[in-house]
Amino acid sequence: MTAASVPYFTWSSPLIAQDAATTSKNDRPILGCIGTGDRWNAVGPQAMNFADCVAVCDVDANHAAKGKDRALQANSRKGRQLEVEVHEDYRKLLDRKDIEVVTIVTPDHWHSKIAIEAMQAGKDVYCEKPLTLTIDEGKQIIKVQKETGRVFQVGTQQRSEMAAERGRFPQQFLTAVAICKEGRLGKIQKVECRIGGAPTSGEIPKAPVPSHLNWDMWLGQAPMTDYLEGPATGRGYPPSRTHYEFRWWYEYSGGKMTDWGAHHVDIATWAIGMDNSGPTSVEGVMAEHPVPFKDGWPTVTNRYNAATKFDVKCMYPNGVELHILSDGENGILITGDKGELFVSRGALRGSAVDALRDNPLPEGTISKLYKGKKPGNHMANFFDCIADRSQPISDVVTHHRAMTTCHLANIAIRLGRKLNWNPETEQIEGDEAANAWQKREQRKGFEIVV
Repeated sequence: MTAASVPYFTWSSPLIAQDAATTSKNDRPILGCIGTGDRWNAVGPQAMNFADCVAVCDVDANHAAKGKDRALQANSRKGRQLEVEVHEDYRKLLDRKDIEVVTIVTPDHWHSKIAIEAMQAGKDVYCEKPLTLTIDEGKQIIKVQKETGRVFQVGTQQRSEMAAERGRFPQQFLTAVAICKEGRLGKIQKVECRIGGAPTSGEIPKAPVPSHLNWDMWLGQAPMTDYLEGPATGRGYPPSRTHYEFRWWYEYSGGKMTDWGAHHVDIATWAIGMDNSGPTSVEGVMAEHPVPFKDGWPTVTNRYNAATKFDVKCMYPNGVELHILSDGENGILITGDKGELFVSRGALRGSAVDALRDNPLPEGTISKLYKGKKPGNHMANFFDCIADRSQPISDVVTHHRAMTTCHLANIAIRLGRKLNWNPETEQIEGDEAANAWQKREQRKGFEIVV
């Protein structure tokens, strides 16, 4: 049987950081939270297990109010009589000298600018994935992180977390990476990162900007455009340009390619030893977009525009062929000349996994892979690293490399041609028009300054 057909263990719970004991009462950093929408409900409370929150920020006043209430409740539970300021402009939060740590849980197109300015303001940063909207933003973040020495954790929790079912392999992704690095699959030949497709929408009508939302600030670097929102569909958020639905617009995100690719491509490139390198070529085998494109840009402005289906082939310097796919069971299938394994948030299976029963990984393998620290809690790893000033398990350099692959994949399918990438110079070779896509135009007043 193949790895994709043999179950090993299952997991139905969402992947979030596990609760952990707080640090001592006199040794708790001061925290500010930038972005307090839906995803922050997982990130913010976990950060407040280790730090005292004194300020929240969101351009949606409703989100900000809920964030303040939750922060006050957390402070109260910890016996802290601390006020929590509310800001619409994140720069006012960064101006506070007492704030040492920030979480950034905004739409993707805001991540890089806020993270850079937070480091420049002397804050350590926990930022949700994907960290960047363009390749150039990753280069800028690495530059500023090196200049400032700030501790920076990216929210790719698959590098840390325990499964809900704590069986023989509590960190299934770490175990999968260790199996590959131990050579138990032999020479790795092919990897499939199956990340799912994106939804389509009908025409989304113009709507008045809600009184509780600063639309200009929400757009930030992105082009000024009409606010769009349709009727509720019963599938969660209504179709719009904001909140959860920003993922399906190239102006603010990279669709599923960066939303889930940030997780699975990261683990895959770590497993094949390419997490500090990159592909040599990226080619769209197949791609479908929900609207017509011209020169890489959508020609329709009132419907989702991110790719709905795709198969992108990436060739790496070590000969591994990696595909980023919209089809198939969500997870990563890694094939070598001695076997294969499949790993996802709900499974770890395959012949190499079965072989661990009689031939387990050497003692200390997972700890060594995890930079000598104890895995199992992504947020705890961040605060451990704040204490000893080391870089966390999801560092900006390796995340930038994984995201570069995802961004190149989007450039390739938007332009409809193969790209030849030099991972040493980090340039697209022989195609200056495509190379220009490493950056994006920044709306006046919202530029990144490094």
